[in-house]
Amino acid sequence: MIPQSFIQDLLSRVDIVDVIERHLTLKKGGANYFACCPFHGEKTPSFSISPAKQFYHCFGCGVHGNAIGFLMEYSGLSFIEAVTELARQIGVEVPRESGTSAPQIAKGEQDALLEAMNTAARFYREQLKHHPAAVDYLKRRGLTGEIAARFGIGYAPDGWQALAEAFPAYDAKALLEAGLVIENEAGRRYDRFRDRIMFPIQDRRGRIIAFGGRIIGEGEPKYLNSPETPLFEKGRELYGLTQAQQAIRENGFVLVVEGYMDVVSLAQYGVGNAVATLGTATTPAHLKSLLRFSDRIVFCFDGDKAGRKAAWRALEASLESLRDDATLAFLLLPEKHDPDSFVRAEGAEALLKAAASATPLAAFLLSELSTDIDLGSAEGRARLVHDAAPLIRRIAAPVLKLQLTKQVAELAGMTQAEVESVCGLAAPLRPPARDEEPPPWSGSRPARPPQHRRPRPTSPIAALLRLALQHPGWLARLPVDLVPGDDEHGRALIALIDAMSIGDVDPTWGLGTLVERFRNTPHGDTLSAVAAELVDSDYDEATAEDFLEDTVRKLQIDAIEREIRAVTERIRTDGHDAEARQRLKELFVDKRNLSESSKTKNL
Repeated sequence: MIPQSFIQDLLSRVDIVDVIERHLTLKKGGANYFACCPFHGEKTPSFSISPAKQFYHCFGCGVHGNAIGFLMEYSGLSFIEAVTELARQIGVEVPRESGTSAPQIAKGEQDALLEAMNTAARFYREQLKHHPAAVDYLKRRGLTGEIAARFGIGYAPDGWQALAEAFPAYDAKALLEAGLVIENEAGRRYDRFRDRIMFPIQDRRGRIIAFGGRIIGEGEPKYLNSPETPLFEKGRELYGLTQAQQAIRENGFVLVVEGYMDVVSLAQYGVGNAVATLGTATTPAHLKSLLRFSDRIVFCFDGDKAGRKAAWRALEASLESLRDDATLAFLLLPEKHDPDSFVRAEGAEALLKAAASATPLAAFLLSELSTDIDLGSAEGRARLVHDAAPLIRRIAAPVLKLQLTKQVAELAGMTQAEVESVCGLAAPLRPPARDEEPPPWSGSRPARPPQHRRPRPTSPIAALLRLALQHPGWLARLPVDLVPGDDEHGRALIALIDAMSIGDVDPTWGLGTLVERFRNTPHGDTLSAVAAELVDSDYDEATAEDFLEDTVRKLQIDAIEREIRAVTERIRTDGHDAEARQRLKELFVDKRNLSESSKTKNL
């Protein structure tokens, strides 16, 4: 686990403007910076970044957050990955609390491996210029130099130790550990990739972590990937994701294909939102990564038997990752077509149109299960229920699980209750309560920022919460016992006051740091939404003090009035309660004094 103290210190040291400016073009406008929002299409900038508050907010789609949240949302990083990236940018190490596992690889070793991959990539790109056969191959595939440069495509010469030209220390440990060379039993080394078109594979932070190589002439294997290394795990990485991020946002979905050339060829024809698995079937880790970027994923496979089999494997891998607010669909191309050949023959518009009408997961599942089953017979209907049951049980999305159970029941001529009973299907799972969510440093997927703007709060408590976020030091002046906890703003304000009282909130924290403290808590969404309203507005400092005093005074009067009603009820029930009568007199005096002090102040 990452210590909370480190996270808060990190946010106090980074500048959100610097972080976002690495990815967007910003323009100064008053006290804030503005850009066209990267999370929805727009021509007029409505994405506002406040350097004073260290918080961003889009007035178009409502997305908002701090520097950590931006990296998570824009780059699809997990919480831990975003914190690590911010720490890297300012040159500090991320500490781990005791009791957690140590990183798989020391930073020094990781840096050596990454440098080796970068050196190799530069070498391969340079070699492409000097080998006409490799250039001719790419031209025959319809690729331009611009696309080749965009994806960093290169060429590995047909020599046993060609990399020795780029690595004078060819026997360096990093080359072997990075998978660039192979060492035989006799201790002799030779290049892993020879006479192949080279495709650098990048992680979500844009670092080269592996290579894929396609042979130019005849030979096997046609495609060769780097082996598993401390940098590279095939089941977690996707080819082309770094280049596809912006197109995924613009198109509203991600297209998953099978090969490097599919991704590159589609990009050549203007379909830039495609990614590919790396010689493995789709995994839950792939789904988790993709769902950070889009709530619609379309799997595109060849229409032959192998393509249908790959689609079914992708379906099975996705069941535990499904969400009710996301859609997975399947596009099986006409026979004898792969994505590359289809886009060449039919064009990008036809492919995008086909992707838009791709078969949703539930329909694809039922269609595949019903193949070769006679639903007109009792045996066929029984087989359908038998085959569907284990798949439905694995579905994580509760509403989709319910819908699919109903559809199976209808096809089988049974009631939903009968299907659930016969197959032992659990009742639809409720979503986890907010207070059941894991802590932010656990590495769990963060909730996406709210996509709709909330109305500006008008109640005194909501306004007081806004003021407390602007001046966290004033939390110590708020009597927690006077704050009503009957709505989200009141409960969030109480949580802030309690945290300040035990030293869990620093009065010097900025808005972004303060909100981060409550990420993945029951109050996180409320505080984040109120913080978004403050990005482009402030309380007038000249009136803030007066507002605080007036609101506290009103809370005191409200508390007195509640006690007056309670004591009055006691007297009505037992008219001989002298103590209650005396208390009632004191309460009226206190109320009159508070009211008069308010009037005097306003004169």
